[in-house]
Amino acid sequence: MYKNVKLLLILFLITLSYTAKAQQTVSGTVKDSEGNVLPGVSVSVKGTLEGTDTDKDGKFSIQLNKENSVLIFSFIGFVKQEITITNQTQIEVVLQTDISLLNEVLIVGSRNANRTELNAPVPIDRLDVSTLRKSLPQYDVNQILTYVAPSFNSNRQSSSDGTEHIDPASLRGLGPDQTLVLINGKRRHTTSLLNYQSTFGNGSVGTDLNSIPVSAIERIEVLRDGAAAQYGSDAIAGVINIVLKKDTGKFLGTVNTGITSRGDGDLLQFNGSYGIDIGKKGGYLNLATDIYKRGKTNRTANHNLIIFDQSANGDFFAYAFADDSVASRQFDDNVIADRKLTRDDFNFRVGDAQVINGGLSFNLAVPLNEDKTREIYSFGGFNYRNGEGNGFRRLPSETNNVVLSIFPNGFQPSTISNIYDYSLVVGFKERLAQDWLLDISNTFGTNRFIYKVENTNNASLGVNSPTKFNAGGHQFRQNTFNVDVSRYFKNVASGLNLAFGSEFRYDEYSIIAGDENSWRNYGLVQNPDETFDNPTGVSGGSQSFNGFTPSSAGTNNRNNWSAYVDTEINFWNKLDVGAAIRYEDYSDFGNTLNGKLTTRLALTEQLAIRASASTGFRAPSLHQQHFSYASTNILPDNTLGQSGFFTNDSPVAKALGIPTLKEETSVNISTGVTFNANDNLTISVDAYQINVDDRIVLTGSFGVDPFGGPVPEIQALLEPFQVSTARFFTNAVNTTTRGIDVVISNTSKIGAGKLQTTLAANFNETEVDDELNIPTALVGQEDIYFSPAERSLLETNIPKQKITLGLDYSINRFQFLVRNTYFGRVTRDGFPFGIRQEHNGRTVTDVSLTYSISDKISATIGANNVFDIFPERQAYANSYFGVFQYAPVQMGSNGAFYFSRINFTF
Repeated sequence: MYKNVKLLLILFLITLSYTAKAQQTVSGTVKDSEGNVLPGVSVSVKGTLEGTDTDKDGKFSIQLNKENSVLIFSFIGFVKQEITITNQTQIEVVLQTDISLLNEVLIVGSRNANRTELNAPVPIDRLDVSTLRKSLPQYDVNQILTYVAPSFNSNRQSSSDGTEHIDPASLRGLGPDQTLVLINGKRRHTTSLLNYQSTFGNGSVGTDLNSIPVSAIERIEVLRDGAAAQYGSDAIAGVINIVLKKDTGKFLGTVNTGITSRGDGDLLQFNGSYGIDIGKKGGYLNLATDIYKRGKTNRTANHNLIIFDQSANGDFFAYAFADDSVASRQFDDNVIADRKLTRDDFNFRVGDAQVINGGLSFNLAVPLNEDKTREIYSFGGFNYRNGEGNGFRRLPSETNNVVLSIFPNGFQPSTISNIYDYSLVVGFKERLAQDWLLDISNTFGTNRFIYKVENTNNASLGVNSPTKFNAGGHQFRQNTFNVDVSRYFKNVASGLNLAFGSEFRYDEYSIIAGDENSWRNYGLVQNPDETFDNPTGVSGGSQSFNGFTPSSAGTNNRNNWSAYVDTEINFWNKLDVGAAIRYEDYSDFGNTLNGKLTTRLALTEQLAIRASASTGFRAPSLHQQHFSYASTNILPDNTLGQSGFFTNDSPVAKALGIPTLKEETSVNISTGVTFNANDNLTISVDAYQINVDDRIVLTGSFGVDPFGGPVPEIQALLEPFQVSTARFFTNAVNTTTRGIDVVISNTSKIGAGKLQTTLAANFNETEVDDELNIPTALVGQEDIYFSPAERSLLETNIPKQKITLGLDYSINRFQFLVRNTYFGRVTRDGFPFGIRQEHNGRTVTDVSLTYSISDKISATIGANNVFDIFPERQAYANSYFGVFQYAPVQMGSNGAFYFSRINFTF
């Protein structure tokens, strides 16, 4: 470790000592076409990492290190301008308003196009992904946001079926389905995947951010505030708006490679974008692609599996034991050698799944008239992902699960996913009389998830079992039609923005049945072929992941329409007041009315306070209402068996008294302060409280008492479905989430270079109310209706603190990044067969060094988690016989990841 530190210090000193042969200082002022100065304009040197921003008077000063340098001036809402500097020392720049944008929503959380993240009445993170991706060790959207956005968390899961291939994510400690995702301000469809493997976000449906090519993204805006009244269902925790590129005339590309410190998890990635001009009126088409292959990782111990001679005839069976168990000391490697077996024949693999991911996207706008007041636009894309993960290993002693004639040493199944994601948005904008802006759009999206299971068997087929199965899958489709109207009245008070509109949305969810041999238990059916001896008393279906049955398969849909009004008014250029109200009517559960109030008061030019209060809602997803499935899982008595998911309107649910699902409702209150001390230092501190009533969670497993074994009366209900336990979705709890966000950013000159320092922190806590929303019929079964494990997933399964300190130093052609991220303590409850365990906080250090080889090419080397930090090992009782050494909490369990990257522009 100390050698690494020494090397990094040497590299840093090299960057400090590097000086250019010739330097030229250029100063100036940037104004708009009406002569108003523009503060905050980005001024950068083309082909380098040098840059600055204009101050509050629109002034800037920058050093150039070579002749004929090109300065680039860019600012939201204005046309980017490039100026070649020969021998000038003083210039004045006039930026023209980009009216072709037709007043698009530039900052989420407000429909007022004059808003920036500093003068917004609610907290917003603006992340320039097109710049960040050059130097960050992270290479997909979820991981980029985890390390740069204070209240965002996501990590990869292991041995968790589909959740291995689509990462669940959280904003402000709430669930994946309580954050709304927009693309260019339009609602993004969710995935068809329902998380149900007791990972973070258990029972929820999220949005697959990694299906969007990183190369397509200009910036990401993270609204850390409830916004259901503005944008509709799901926006309880906040909104993530992804803004796509509009660049033309150049190709931007990246080749990225990497590998972990253990020699696995190898990465090969290519992404690129190219923009072309459309017509002669300022139209554009930006195309982007992202293709990568990520190898598997394995973080299990290679010494915790032995051979154990259990049977009278000398057959050897594989068992998993901890190092300190008595049985593990009874045999040594000679036993294995005598059987000509290796440990690899018996080891588990637990780690990241292998993923091959490829995506294409486009962003198009075409003005229809000379004055650019009317345009059509479209954007969308396609993403395909193939994943390969692993389930629990089946030991040869598990004769109800393993066909020994096919797998004499047992097997570890592989779960193969094929995920198809499509989206298409088509819209029309027009500036009407008196500056009214009309925006009509239609947004379509679909996500299709198909499973295959390999290296496994259907035990009830005996020797006739195949080892590969088509297990079916699921699909979600969504179509949203919007009409939005807005106008800015600059002469009302000090400015009034009025917006209103309507939305009609159609959702469709399908479950696709697998092949019969992937779900059928043939030992329970009459066999007319007397020569085909079906074993009885064994498990049916493909082990690890059973196929979806025809009774589970089907298509369900719903629609809803909504109307909203959203307005903001400014008084005396000091006080902003905003209000929004939204009505929604769903075809399957009823209607809801929600509102929001915001205010911001500028006490001085530097200091402002802000506050908001809103109500929100989240409709139960179609997945939660109609998901039905049986799978092999660990049952409450710590055995592998069949566990079933049943809908709330099923006979089983009605017999047990499980109520019908209803919507979640919320109240979100926040208050904060922003401080702009000078041209380079900004500070924001925001406190919040989010109350969610009737929160939807998964119940525990009814049918097997964790301490008393099978419950006969429930087993009788479940027998026709070939499962031992039953789970349901229910509005079981009310929760309260409290937290504080802190963001401090400072830019300063050190020597001939510039240091960007960012401190971002989130302190967050969720508590479940003491009183459950439990039906009378289930009183006395509280630990099954809402188990301690489910409570842990809501309250303690993500870090309560995340603090990031980033230092980004640029000098001439060098850029040096050091980022420390602290992930706070996580507590996990293994109920009913594990123990409650605390995982202490961990600090992860990222480093990178970027060198601009020329105006068109730069190279970066670096590492994520350079000091190879791991979470604490799991307690033996929680680790499935010691195999799962590390829980994928906090920052994951891969250790150090080293990467190299080439960025190029043509």
